[in-house]
Amino acid sequence: MVQAKKAQRSRVARSGRRGAGAMRESDYAALAQFRYQIRSFLAFSEAAAAEQGLTPTQHQALLGIKGFVRPGPATVGDVARFLLIRHHSAVELIDRLAKLGLVSRVTDPDDARRVHLKLTKRGEQKLQALSRKNLEELRRAASPALSRLLTSFEESREA
Repeated sequence: MVQAKKAQRSRVARSGRRGAGAMRESDYAALAQFRYQIRSFLAFSEAAAAEQGLTPTQHQALLGIKGFVRPGPATVGDVARFLLIRHHSAVELIDRLAKLGLVSRVTDPDDARRVHLKLTKRGEQKLQALSRKNLEELRRAASPALSRLLTSFEESREA
């Protein structure tokens, strides 16, 4: 049985036919280009954050606090989940952002054990400046690569 399956795979490989889920060379090229675009965007974003005096993680934390999509304001635990870091690392990060005057902690009026995070006016300004730059870069560079990737995979499914 095992030998029969090996022989069948060998015949398929020699015949050049693609099985279900097989990748084309253009799929690999599209993925490689897209991954390159992601890395290019991340490098751009990191440089933009540095121009604003922030680390990439600090920038992402501000974005997570502002853009967190659930009812209610973000908490330290939410930032930890958003950034895929441990809770104590998020506490240290929020401490640094608070020292920079970018984030404030607000005690939940309904539960004094909970602390909500809020961007300060300065934090809002830095995040807005960075977000504008990042969106411009995404529109300029990454969107065509994403379109090519999606088109490539749509063509693969139809083939």
